[in-house]
Amino acid sequence: MDTIPLFRPFKAVRPAPEFAAEVVAPPYDVLDTKEARQKASGKPYSFLHISKAEIDLPESVDPYDPAVYAKSAENYRTLLNKGILTQENKSCYYVYRAVMGDHTQTGLAVAASVEAYNAGRIRRHEFTRVEKEDDRVRQIDALNAQTGPALLAYNQIPAVDAVIKRTVSTAPLYDVTADHGIRHIIWKIDDDADIETITAAFAEQKIVYIADGHHRSAAASRIAKKRAENNPNHTGTEDYNFFLAVSFPMEEMKILDYNRIVKDLNGLTPADFLKTLEKDFTVVPVSGIAKPEKKNTFGLYLAGKWYLLTLKNKPETTDPVKLLDVSLLSDLVLTPILGIQDLRKDKRIDFVGGMRGLKELEDRVNKDGFAAAFALYPTQMKELTAVADTGQVMPPKSTWFEPKLTDGLLSNPI
Repeated sequence: MDTIPLFRPFKAVRPAPEFAAEVVAPPYDVLDTKEARQKASGKPYSFLHISKAEIDLPESVDPYDPAVYAKSAENYRTLLNKGILTQENKSCYYVYRAVMGDHTQTGLAVAASVEAYNAGRIRRHEFTRVEKEDDRVRQIDALNAQTGPALLAYNQIPAVDAVIKRTVSTAPLYDVTADHGIRHIIWKIDDDADIETITAAFAEQKIVYIADGHHRSAAASRIAKKRAENNPNHTGTEDYNFFLAVSFPMEEMKILDYNRIVKDLNGLTPADFLKTLEKDFTVVPVSGIAKPEKKNTFGLYLAGKWYLLTLKNKPETTDPVKLLDVSLLSDLVLTPILGIQDLRKDKRIDFVGGMRGLKELEDRVNKDGFAAAFALYPTQMKELTAVADTGQVMPPKSTWFEPKLTDGLLSNPI
């Protein structure tokens, strides 16, 4: 067994069951302030008053103003004082099931080890942005709690499966339906033997992967470092050394396509652009929408028509980043033909998550002034782990995980 506990149970702050449906909210980072203000209107217990507290301040207040974090802490304390939120007396794990249409995934809510994250046992595949990290650090510091879970992926473990199977045969703590009709069902695991089984099983499983929540994880690491430096009696077992996460078996997780739209063709006519593409792709016009069904194929919506692009020659590389379809599109089309060098900064490109469907790509081109749209085959979990295992990072906007986790049902006080 590794000396670093990968996961441990935690004393969750969670809604009283009768208030769960009123508290539950979308993740803080999928809504802008205007959308959050509208969604929380008339809902005084919505967790958006904590995760997006600027909605309770004048519109002129910047979302990163210190007053926002102070308001967040005030709103959090109010819900605790009213008994809308309560803290568990015992450290527990929780089974977390998300149901989206005919897709179901069932995993565990845990406190994940910052030390394991720092050591590369909780592996990342994306760069983070300092300003987004700073925001999470200030939020966690203000609340003394992590309120947004990171999404992790693990290889299935029979002993853990057995605990989960037994737990879900009992009545859940919560069964709430949130945005997009997604059900979030949570059970508590408080049996000491089951807790030990889970902790030991993950200590033996050397590696888990961050699927979503790189900024949450990085912020937790910064918080732990700062608090350790300020604690002369630091032992490494304090709550601040762990961060809130929900981990699912990677076999159950669903990655959707993450598509690209471009403002212009870099001076080319549509006909010239199609001709240029023929160097590396077979270009075939299709009736209806060209949805890629396998790797190395791309849909292109251009001048009111759909085309299927099929890569002529597989890339001669073993580099897992260069083998990604998102990389191939950049390396063969976006950069050399369209002159888009930096996906993070170039204003000529935008991204559309697969949850919105390919009709959204048509609408963005037909109505919003974009010149072309590219539909991609979803990045696969084995591609994500291959990149993470080599210590590399994916290009921006490579994965779109669904269903998303919620905010408010489980928080981790530190």
